[in-house]
Amino acid sequence: MISALSWVRKGAAKYVPEVAEPPSKEEIEELVNTDSVDKSGESEDEEQMDVDTEKGDADADAAVSQALAAAKALNNDQEGDQSSAFVQNISDGLRELDMDHYDDEDGGIDIFGKGVDLYYPSNDMDPYLKENTEENADDEEEEIEDMTIKPTDAVILCARVEDEVNLLEVCIFEEAEDGDSNMYVHHDIILSAFPLSMAWLDCRPQSGEKGNFVATGTMGPAIEIWDLDLIDEVQPLLALGGKKRVKGKEKKIKKEKFKKGSHRDAVLGLAWNKELRNVLASASADKTVKIWDVVQEKCAVTLEHHTDKVQTVAWSRHSPELLLSGSFDKSVALMDMKSSSESGRWSVDADVESIAWDPHNEHVFVVSLENGMVQCFDKRSASSDTVSGAKTIFTLHAHEKAVSSLSFSSVAPNFLATGSTDKMIKLWDLSNNQPACIASQNPKAGKIFTISFSEDSPFLLAIGGHKGKLQVWDTLSDQGVVNRFGIYGNRN
Repeated sequence: MISALSWVRKGAAKYVPEVAEPPSKEEIEELVNTDSVDKSGESEDEEQMDVDTEKGDADADAAVSQALAAAKALNNDQEGDQSSAFVQNISDGLRELDMDHYDDEDGGIDIFGKGVDLYYPSNDMDPYLKENTEENADDEEEEIEDMTIKPTDAVILCARVEDEVNLLEVCIFEEAEDGDSNMYVHHDIILSAFPLSMAWLDCRPQSGEKGNFVATGTMGPAIEIWDLDLIDEVQPLLALGGKKRVKGKEKKIKKEKFKKGSHRDAVLGLAWNKELRNVLASASADKTVKIWDVVQEKCAVTLEHHTDKVQTVAWSRHSPELLLSGSFDKSVALMDMKSSSESGRWSVDADVESIAWDPHNEHVFVVSLENGMVQCFDKRSASSDTVSGAKTIFTLHAHEKAVSSLSFSSVAPNFLATGSTDKMIKLWDLSNNQPACIASQNPKAGKIFTISFSEDSPFLLAIGGHKGKLQVWDTLSDQGVVNRFGIYGNRN
């Protein structure tokens, strides 16, 4: 399944991403000498394994004895040199196996192959690498060409789970003038836990320099930030929060403890502040919203204004200090981060699934709900009375099941896309606050979990769902979209 996705701004990716540095000799030696496998002690699992092994050895010995006995009996019963030789071959073969001493070993298991060189200071000294012939040079040029990311390439980040493997895939979508397109995975990253949310950002931790990064939220409490310009990287550039191991009172027993400022549960939503580039907001199942400073690598503010899981957060494009949060407590809250105070709250009819600010109207935002409804609000109509609530601009029965995701086009005013677990994608014209469905399709992606319009190519809609195949819908290929919003089609 695809649980989250995000577009990368065109030109942000390095032209030829670098391959991550391999572990140093010291790091390899540390792995070789790690005490993760205790040769002197045995755990309960190991003790059980020994019991099972002894039983298996006894069964194997009995089987060999039976085979030898059968061979001997057969040898006694058979007549002729041919049959006798055949049976003798069986007996000799069984004896060569020497099953009585099968488990005898000269020493422990060398996990990383001790006795051979594990590290070579240069490729020239590595006997396992071929010399750099002209053919190899051509292969290298081809490989560099394959790894190139052009400034005009559309890059989509995709959080995908396949066969219990959690992946972050960096996908290239190549648009073609003839209408044909090509999409492929450029490289991927193995994540530590089931991914739930992501946010692209251009702010490098510590330095604040511009780059190409992604923050990922998972079923765990940590937020991992990865450098997307590194290939074959195995560790995140930074982990915000999470757990650490500390020594317990008893020898060799280690306990897990939350890091300072960490979430205590899954990270359900992430939002990067494009104006205040070092600021990242997170929503969690622990009922809190946290504001992180990725340069100082710490949690700056923790908000506890919801009474249930917080599903989603969104920064205002026009007022970067304003943050919306939506929760399973059936409310949406507006926080002013200049004062860390609540500026408004709206009650809704069901659990909140997704929130999006209207990029063409600084006061307006839409909320999608678990019951298939989409509601639109004006932030100026916030109510302090969450029981009576504030008046909606409109309420739309958009889908038959939960509206899991929604996205506005950045160039076409009033153009909204919704995705649902009813497996449908719908495109809406919100003009005059009277929503009209102008196109819909079942992309055969299963239940839809995430959708997003590209900001560089604002009519391209990325789609991810239960079947795990990333899709891109060129919405201008639909005549209904052309009729309503075609005039914005050349404003890329």
